[in-house]
Amino acid sequence: MKLMKPFMLSVLVAATLSSCGGGADIVSTPVENIDSVALKVSELTENEKQTWGHLDLVKDTIPGMSVEKTYAEIIKNKKGQSVIVAVIDSGIDIEHEDLNGVLWTNKKEIPGNGIDDDKNGYVDDIYGWNFLGDAYDEQLEYVRILAKGDTTDPQYAEAQAEYDKEYQETVGRKAQYDQIYEQVKSADDVIAKFIGKEDYTKEDVQAIETEDESVTKAMGVLNFMYGNGFDDTKVALKSIKEGVDYFTDKLNYNLNKDFNGRTTGDNPDDLSDVGYGNNNVMPSEKGESHGTHVAGIIAAERGNGKGADGVANNVQIMSLRAVPNGDEYDKDIALAIRYAVDNGASIINGSFGKYYSTHSDWVRDAIKYASDNDVIFVNAAGNEGIDLDQKECYPNDQVNNGPEVSTTFITVGALEPKYGANMVAGFSNYGKINVDVLAPGAKIYSTTPENEYDTKGGTSMAAPAVAGVAALIRSYYPKLSGAQVKQIIMDSGLALSTKVVVGGDTEDVRPIGELSKSSKIVNAYNALIMADQLSK
Repeated sequence: MKLMKPFMLSVLVAATLSSCGGGADIVSTPVENIDSVALKVSELTENEKQTWGHLDLVKDTIPGMSVEKTYAEIIKNKKGQSVIVAVIDSGIDIEHEDLNGVLWTNKKEIPGNGIDDDKNGYVDDIYGWNFLGDAYDEQLEYVRILAKGDTTDPQYAEAQAEYDKEYQETVGRKAQYDQIYEQVKSADDVIAKFIGKEDYTKEDVQAIETEDESVTKAMGVLNFMYGNGFDDTKVALKSIKEGVDYFTDKLNYNLNKDFNGRTTGDNPDDLSDVGYGNNNVMPSEKGESHGTHVAGIIAAERGNGKGADGVANNVQIMSLRAVPNGDEYDKDIALAIRYAVDNGASIINGSFGKYYSTHSDWVRDAIKYASDNDVIFVNAAGNEGIDLDQKECYPNDQVNNGPEVSTTFITVGALEPKYGANMVAGFSNYGKINVDVLAPGAKIYSTTPENEYDTKGGTSMAAPAVAGVAALIRSYYPKLSGAQVKQIIMDSGLALSTKVVVGGDTEDVRPIGELSKSSKIVNAYNALIMADQLSK
């Protein structure tokens, strides 16, 4: 499942590092203590909101990755090599104005001739491959387990308990969102009519003086909404409607045991049954925006004056449509990983995940295949605010916190754009063993279908930020191995001692360093300094 849910109501401390895979000692740039940075008091400007993941903690007092500083002071006019980044996700709008110039194309394939020219098993795979065919809506994995009816499955009992709990909760949440939406929509209609305009402001509402009971009641609803973080009624309605749609889809498709979204004609339990799907990597509908958003975070064309800039230049995005509106099939993911490796990708971004898996070994074998072929896999940690050292999440590169099968698998948790106690996103999963680093993931502005842009949040957005940093390193320091790039990203981050709220629970406050293996937040500036030294 895409790791995103609706939401409602530069510098490095001086250190000597010797764990970059090549055996060389790396001395970072000596600087002042990061934790002396003052908290940002003022609200973020519109530009800061749209670019915060690229900003610098010391200069801007925002916990970004120092991307702009990296271009200004390190990259400057350097020419790097082109890097292929495979995005395994929902469909990507390859016609988007900010993405159409950064696409990977299969030069070995002749477009539209209906022949597998390069004999890789995929016909006319010009921009990648679509493993979902014409489908998009899907069940969750544990619902598929129940639908099969095999009570001897070791996951069956747990899946049944999960289903009973989740179904009732979802019914309740949908009813709640329906009610809230109707209340706010009704209040919006009343206030718009009273004021005489649709685009009224919070200040307009608070300036109303009337004894009309229907208007005062509507004011109460909107003022309550304003007090819960929404300053614009139309934005609030859009957000609430997303919640309504999310829970409606969840009941109709994700939790529906009688629904079968698979239309490709293959057997999803047979890894040798291949060749299914098609070459159309575009979204099936405008609302299928996740993959487009992720691709933009990595590689939206920089400096073209359009909506967003990606983290990395010199990137070619390979589009692999394999993540539906529901849980992905292990078979699709395993084959997509192998496609990426076999067709030249040096980095794979995986902004998806689930907590049940019937063929996790297929995916783990593919992750090892990527590692064995020097391909980096950047993985989103998940959005349930839980400790991944205590609960298995798929995909992963180990079993039960055991030995890792990959030296290039990076799991990423998410940061908020506010330095301090609430810096770690409340939704972000964490883990001292199973989450490697933290990176900007909440409130990220990027590309969406049909030449549009939007702000979305999740570890889904943090992973491509790190994939972008990996692409920068591989572009400008191509001799470094994937394992070295991973270690650079982990070792070069900012080591903070800030105490933060964990999992959105204000009763759970810990040093931020306890939430990931590296104890650091990703920093592109320091990563390139370290890459430069290691490459020498």
